[in-house]
Amino acid sequence: MKRFLLFLIAIFAFLSASAQSKQQLELADNYLKLYADYAVTEMQRSGVPASITLAQGMLESNYGRSELTTKANNHFGIQCGKYWKGKRVEHMDNGELRQFRKYKSALESYEDHSNFLIINNRYRSLFELEITDYKGWAYGLKKAGYAEDPAYAEKLIKIIEMYDLDKYDVVAGEAVEKKDGAEQTEAAQETVQKDEEKVEKQSEEKADKKDRKSDKSDKKADKKSDKKDKKKKKDAENKGTSTEGKSSTYRYSLSREMYSQNGVLFIYAYEGETYSDIARQYGLFLREVLSFNDVSAEATLSCGDIVYLQAKKRKAAKGCEEYRVQGEISMLEISQMFGIKLKSLYRLNDVDEEYAPSVGEIIILR
Repeated sequence: MKRFLLFLIAIFAFLSASAQSKQQLELADNYLKLYADYAVTEMQRSGVPASITLAQGMLESNYGRSELTTKANNHFGIQCGKYWKGKRVEHMDNGELRQFRKYKSALESYEDHSNFLIINNRYRSLFELEITDYKGWAYGLKKAGYAEDPAYAEKLIKIIEMYDLDKYDVVAGEAVEKKDGAEQTEAAQETVQKDEEKVEKQSEEKADKKDRKSDKSDKKADKKSDKKDKKKKKDAENKGTSTEGKSSTYRYSLSREMYSQNGVLFIYAYEGETYSDIARQYGLFLREVLSFNDVSAEATLSCGDIVYLQAKKRKAAKGCEEYRVQGEISMLEISQMFGIKLKSLYRLNDVDEEYAPSVGEIIILR
C-alpha cells in the first residue's frame, strides 16, 4: 500500500510538472509573438542582442504578467533614477517600496531599455562584445550591477537556451546584411530622424539670449559650409571623379554595426583605423568627420573610440541633465559619451578649452 501511494505521488508530481512546463512554453510563445519584433528592431538600432533583450523582458516581467508590466508597461524593471523626468509608479521590490519608470506602451519600454544601456557608461564595454555573445552580455550585465540577484546571468542564459532566443540575434544580423547600401542608409537615417524628433519634442526649451545669438552664428556658418560641400560634390559628380575623403554617394558600410546616441549615428573605431579611413568608408568629407567629433586633423583613434557620422547636438537627451565625473576624463570624452557638441558643453558649464574636470564634479549636460 505504501509503495502504491508513493507511485501515485510520483505520477501526480510528474503530471503537475508537465502541466507547468506546457504552461511556461505557452507563456513564452505568446510573449515572443508580441515582442520579438521589438527586440530585433532595437538590436538593429542600438546593438543590444535581441536574445538578451527578450530574456530580460521575460524574466523581469514574468512573461508580461507582472504588476509592474501590466500597470506601467515596464518590461525591464528599470527604476526612475535621479534623472528620470517621465511618469513613475511605486512598486514593492525586494521588500522595499521603490519608484519605477512608467511608459505609454511596451514599445516605449523596449526603446528606453536600449537607451538605458547605451547612455550608462558602466555598460559601455558590453558593446565591444560580439552581437552573438549572449553569455558575455549576460555576465556583463550582472557584473555591471543591472540586477541584485546573484544568479541573474545564469537565469538569462537558461531562458535564452530554453527558448532558442539566440536565433533572433542571427535573424537581426541577416536583416541588416540583406539590405543594400542605399536601403541601409535610408533605414538608418529614418531611425535617427525619428529619434531626433522625439528628443526635440521632449527636450525643447527656451534658450537664453547668449545661446540664441550663438546658435544664429552657428547656423550661418553651417549653411555657408553646406553650400560649399554641395558644390564640390556636384562638381565631382559632373566630372565623374572622386578625391580622398569625398564621395558623391552617401552609402553606409554593411560590415559593421552602427549605433545611436542622443539621436546621432556613431560607430566604434577598429584597431589601426583613422578618421580618413572612416570618411572614405562612409562617403563623407574628412573635415566633416573631424568636425562631427570636435577633433583636429592630427587626431588619432584607438580601438573602441566613438566616431560620430553626423553633427552632435547642443544638449544631451532629456533625462541626462548632469554627469558626475567618476574618474580621469576630458570634456571631449564627455561630449562624445553623450553626443553633445564640445563648444556647447563648454558654454553650458561656463568653462574654457583648458578646463579639466575633477573626480566627483558635476558636469551640466543640458
